[in-house]
Amino acid sequence: MEEHISQMLDHANTEFKKQNFKQAEEWYTKFISSCLQSRQCEANDLAIAYNNRGQIKYLRVDFYEAIEDYTYAIHADSQFEIPFYNRGLIHYRLGFFDDAKIDFQQVLKLNPDFEEAKVSLQQTLLDQQQKIKRGY
Repeated sequence: MEEHISQMLDHANTEFKKQNFKQAEEWYTKFISSCLQSRQCEANDLAIAYNNRGQIKYLRVDFYEAIEDYTYAIHADSQFEIPFYNRGLIHYRLGFFDDAKIDFQQVLKLNPDFEEAKVSLQQTLLDQQQKIKRGY
């Protein structure tokens, strides 16, 4: 059973790398469902599956669904900084600067050398100040 589940993740990752996002999303969904039923998956594997499925949804501009998958990834493995960063980017794009700031700060707590997160946090703080100055 466990071998079958890991093969699903391998298929999903292969399709993701080939940018066959529809197939990758289907494989990630199968993997996630199997993990949740069997409870025999590594937390990091589950987090990667949720994160990557979130990326597919992000590329489709399904921001709220992507946020949901990134949040599930974080619940699966709270030490995995990538879904915090990805969720922070969407929060930023939607203008939810407080939420973006919290996500980027968490990334930097987990990985102080994450340069993109440093830049994103700085931009978030700047844009938040501009929004306050404009009065909305």
